[in-house]
Amino acid sequence: MRIRTFALAALAATAVTTALVLTAGPAAAGPAVSADPSRVDTEQEAIARAYIDALVTHDASAVSFAEDATRVEAGLKTGFNGAQLRWDLDHGPQYRVIQGIRELELSEQGNEVAARFLLDAGFGSTRLLTVEIAETFTIEDGAIRTIVAHITPKFGS
Repeated sequence: MRIRTFALAALAATAVTTALVLTAGPAAAGPAVSADPSRVDTEQEAIARAYIDALVTHDASAVSFAEDATRVEAGLKTGFNGAQLRWDLDHGPQYRVIQGIRELELSEQGNEVAARFLLDAGFGSTRLLTVEIAETFTIEDGAIRTIVAHITPKFGS
């Protein structure tokens, strides 16, 4: 019974989210805002930042993806190749409710870039939700090879 209740709640949440995404239209665009805007990105951080900026602008032309790039969110594969990831950033309805990104922090170790930021979503000027995103980008030969994302709702942000 408990599993059935959880499944129904998850289905309802998915339906509401889908309805919000499909009716939201384009979100206000703007680049990601760093916690320290005077800081200069490394080459690999700039590659990750281009992806993060494209979440808001819906323009993935500056994002470098490996042909076989993948994305995993909450343990589920949501990106299967570079072309699909680029199309999603440019046209995917799941990104249309994104209003902005703030408090971006990037760090690099080897061929990985870790990004932490707050993402605001909603309609027009009405914010409905803020989530904390932690993404790890593996970058090889100047292109994003993998993205692993963890998303945590932030209440009262």
